[in-house]
Amino acid sequence: MNKKLSLWLPVIIASSIALGIFMGNYFLFSGNLGKNAYFGGNKINAILDIIDNQYVDSVDVHDLAEGVIPKIFSELDPHSLYISAKDAQSVNEELEGSFSGIGVSFNMQTDTILVITVIPGGPSEKAGLQPFDRIITINDSLFAGKKINQNDVMKTLRGERNTTVRLGVKRRNLAELLHFDVTRGDVPVVSVDASYAMENHIGFIKISKFTRTSYNEFITAIARLKQEGCNAFLIDLRGNTGGIMETAVHMINEFMPQGRLIVYTEGKSFPRSDIYANGTGSCINDPVIVLTDEGSASASEIFAGAIQDNDRGLIIGRRTYGKGLVQTQIGLTDGSQLRLTIARYYTPSGRSIQKEYEMGHSEEYDMDIYNRYLHGEFYSEDSIRTDNLPEYRTSLGRKVFGGGGIMPDLFIPSDTTGITSYFNNVTRNSNVLYLYALAYSDRHYDRLSSFPTVHALSDYLDRQPLLSEFTDFAEAQGIRKRPVLIDLSAELIKTHLYAYIARNFFDENGFYFIFYRRDETVLRAVQMIREGKSIPSAEPLTDKGVAQGAVPRTPFQRYALIRERIRGNYLT
Repeated sequence: MNKKLSLWLPVIIASSIALGIFMGNYFLFSGNLGKNAYFGGNKINAILDIIDNQYVDSVDVHDLAEGVIPKIFSELDPHSLYISAKDAQSVNEELEGSFSGIGVSFNMQTDTILVITVIPGGPSEKAGLQPFDRIITINDSLFAGKKINQNDVMKTLRGERNTTVRLGVKRRNLAELLHFDVTRGDVPVVSVDASYAMENHIGFIKISKFTRTSYNEFITAIARLKQEGCNAFLIDLRGNTGGIMETAVHMINEFMPQGRLIVYTEGKSFPRSDIYANGTGSCINDPVIVLTDEGSASASEIFAGAIQDNDRGLIIGRRTYGKGLVQTQIGLTDGSQLRLTIARYYTPSGRSIQKEYEMGHSEEYDMDIYNRYLHGEFYSEDSIRTDNLPEYRTSLGRKVFGGGGIMPDLFIPSDTTGITSYFNNVTRNSNVLYLYALAYSDRHYDRLSSFPTVHALSDYLDRQPLLSEFTDFAEAQGIRKRPVLIDLSAELIKTHLYAYIARNFFDENGFYFIFYRRDETVLRAVQMIREGKSIPSAEPLTDKGVAQGAVPRTPFQRYALIRERIRGNYLT
């Protein structure tokens, strides 16, 4: 029996295997088993494998997955997103606070690369480049005299750290090209755009985002302003769409007494985590006012909420965006990344400022800012709807609201005075105003660069026929003169011209010093500090009128840009 079994056993096994293969194929192709082929595990991978192995035509499964994954994330909250490997580097550069490049800002002036600024201590400054140099060749290839996309220029000038790029440069009053070998290096992405001393020993600090380097930039700015005698601060978070929460917490700590709650977070898989001030801040006793608008989001709202709920200072401006979700960034093996919402954050009073959303309906969510604009919220405090918003109390018992952004303690409307169709044509529609300021700076570089202060530069520009020369320039660009509209927009146009010109010689400090010197929100904040009213009281603030002589800012019509930046697609 044992001999017979040993002879027939291999035959029986082989027959069983063959029968199994036959039956499997039979039921698979007949559709009986195919309908229930998946029994568990990673369903998405299983589906992609089936398509890859059995689909009638050849399919690039990687490309298919790249198209499917964003659709999955679109079914979640509006702030979770997938970042492809090809986009990951550029998306992260702004949050990391640096990128690898040559260290210049430039503009394509007609058909030539015009260097606007050379970053101090950067690769180009070390190599010898100067502002208003013209880059004619890059690595011996001609980049002048033909239409070239600015993004293509940027990609060519950027590159891996310690690699070299050879530039052929035309400099003012020199006939021959100068050649520079620039070794690419780390170029900082500045997040503290401006910091300068104002009247009454007030320090102004504008923060555009919260990156890994923002805190160091911030405390450096504070230290310098304190050396200049500043003992009160305006923190401008208008248009700041957020960034790294931990950075914002460190910056808030500079103003908070020990033991004050700054923020807490909580999520399904993340138990409540409270963050308190440690009492080591450098500005604990200094008056502080925070400026906000509809573009202030996320980490900006954490900053404003902590100041407001602790009654540490005033919030002046307009209602913030309303993003109270916390994302973490998860890297995948192919270089792509997930930005996934893992928790909600809550201000010290216990409120979540996240506005309402419906899973998978981000289009409606994105329209909220535009609907606020249409509803008149940017121009009238009475149009802000708080009826259905939950109420909370600050440390002094002041009433604040959750569920829809940070409401300012003092509302400042967007001023449309001076906004005409002519002004829109020379700014947003054609950018002629900026181009003229650039050309004027280039043409008068020697004279303008000789002024020691932005005050002296501004006084000089006051004596020049800048407005009439600009309107002639704009007319040559196809924008006809409209005398009545030009007269209505005259102060606004000159403010923009002066600010753009000042930026070319005094960087962002010069730009904002001029651009904001008649800004209503800034002027009102200065007034509150000057009158000793920067610390809230239990009594609600009443607006006694806006500062006089203010030049308005352009009204908000860039809701789509703010939407994209807040959702993470904000890098160029």
